[in-house]
Amino acid sequence: MSKEDLILKRLDEIEAKVALVHDRAVAAQNLRHELQPIMNDAFKVMLHELGDIETGFQLEDLFDMVKTTMRNVKNLTYMMKQMENIIDLWHTSEPLLKHTVPKAIAYLDDLEQKGVFRTYQAMLSLRAKVAQEYGPEQIEEMGDAFVFLIGMLNKFKDPKVREMIEKASDAFTSMDLKDCEPCGMFGMMKAMSSPEAKQGLGVMLEMTKTLGKLK
Repeated sequence: MSKEDLILKRLDEIEAKVALVHDRAVAAQNLRHELQPIMNDAFKVMLHELGDIETGFQLEDLFDMVKTTMRNVKNLTYMMKQMENIIDLWHTSEPLLKHTVPKAIAYLDDLEQKGVFRTYQAMLSLRAKVAQEYGPEQIEEMGDAFVFLIGMLNKFKDPKVREMIEKASDAFTSMDLKDCEPCGMFGMMKAMSSPEAKQGLGVMLEMTKTLGKLK
């Protein structure tokens, strides 16, 4: 190949490269013309938004935040590692929670239906009323009496005691004092002839014997 052919070939290559550069420059210029209105609008919006935060933003604060962040890189790294542990714990416990949480909600709903929470609320209201009526010293003194009453209630587990109390309650409930009339010696003798009076006198004698043991 002659020198003239080599020169022509090189000129063709240079012309092709120049044409490619020219095409890219034209494309870039066209793109710039197309993006110019969009960039202008974006710049105006940015200036408007920055104008809203102008009073609350200072460049010194940004630098201070950057310096603080750089000084606490170790703490931030530790925090991120702990976040990883928390996320791993969540992934581990999430399947378990899917089963336990609905059961817990159902259990709490059952307690609500049975009125347990309303009972607790009433107990709290009662405690508030007691605290408002009596001082701490008085409540502390009443503690011994409360323990004594619990001991008395423990004795009510005896079926005989419960039966006697129930019968006495029924008897006093059915008794009407409006039917009581003045009674003298002869009236008492007449009343004692009834089986109920004799049975009542026997009960009173047994209770008198029992009360005599208290001495």
